[in-house]
Amino acid sequence: MGIEFIDGGVCAPIGFKAAGVHCGIRKNKEKRDLALIYTDTAATAAAMYTSNLVKGAPLIVTKENIKDGCAKAVICNSGNANTCNADGEEKAYRMCEIVANALSISESDVIVASTGVIGQVLPIEPIESAAETLASELSASGNDNAAEAIMTTDIMKKQVAAEFVIDGKTCRIGGMAKGSGMIHPNMATMLCFITSDVKISTDCLNSVLKDVVNKTFNMVSVDGDTSTNDMVSVLANGRAGNFEITGGENAEIFKDALFKVLESLSRMIASDGEGATHLIECVVSGAKSWEIAKTVSKSVICSSLMKAAIFGADANWGRALCAIGYSGADVDVQKIDVSFKSVAGEIAVCKNGAGVEFSEEIAKKILVEHDVSILVNLNEGHESATAWGCDLTYDYVKINGDYRT
Repeated sequence: MGIEFIDGGVCAPIGFKAAGVHCGIRKNKEKRDLALIYTDTAATAAAMYTSNLVKGAPLIVTKENIKDGCAKAVICNSGNANTCNADGEEKAYRMCEIVANALSISESDVIVASTGVIGQVLPIEPIESAAETLASELSASGNDNAAEAIMTTDIMKKQVAAEFVIDGKTCRIGGMAKGSGMIHPNMATMLCFITSDVKISTDCLNSVLKDVVNKTFNMVSVDGDTSTNDMVSVLANGRAGNFEITGGENAEIFKDALFKVLESLSRMIASDGEGATHLIECVVSGAKSWEIAKTVSKSVICSSLMKAAIFGADANWGRALCAIGYSGADVDVQKIDVSFKSVAGEIAVCKNGAGVEFSEEIAKKILVEHDVSILVNLNEGHESATAWGCDLTYDYVKINGDYRT
């Protein structure tokens, strides 16, 4: 058995339950705004956080809570980021206390997160009032409601799960994420909560998470803005029954499965970028190192001009070359090949750093598809990297022009 995608999101692993309710932080009563994930079995915990110097209070509290490498629950509200508030940490600790009381666990066993408007005081009363209901609604099929409750400007719920085998035991990883705007990660991205029933050491989990995030979430950009609230966390409760993973082959199996889950979520985030009509994937091959391939691919998907060209289905490949040229990567521009690809076909537009004749009509048919790939071959080595982004549309400005009001 290899790695197979399954249903269930964060509830797919054994022993995990989730719930999502409307508590009143959002004015729209039809939108859930408070999510809870819980395992009654003590779990190994790991997390990564935004590199932005301005950090939301929940990140600071979570880092303190899981310094022992353990947690049992995740609480997250949407509609208010609890960032840049004088009482931010107090409110974040209070959220942990509320969850602890509702589930009869330790306050330090809670991962806390918030997303939404920055600099707006978080009202704690709605969370207090909803705690009992939220806890009572925890179920092994609550992943849909939980995934909905963490959304802000997201259009689609983002969740995925995978199944694989370690030590003859069927193991699972589930994940849910939110993210649509203010996405340009460096060390983590948006909010993502991962669950697993594998048994794994804290050191190994931290190491695997860092490696996988660097090649998935850190390869996503919607708009070039690194959020103050970005965090990705993992809970692994060991219920699958495998021997504890500390390294070696089993760690690689777990890493591969985690990569599949986070790669899928990464694509969902890029595809659901604010106002987006296209998912843009830049696949760079033939690089002298992975770092060069990463730099080039991210520069291309971050280019506002390239993003605008894809929005208009304009095969303006020169904008890709331009982005590569200012990326800072050590490349020979006279060796670069570029092609555009989608389900409608593939067309070469640049060879050895210079344009080649191509059909604008065929190129247009390729670029009007939702998922568009920009293929860049540097022809200098054997390393490759993939980055994901989205097009830049009129609606992105509209959404962010009145985001707060």
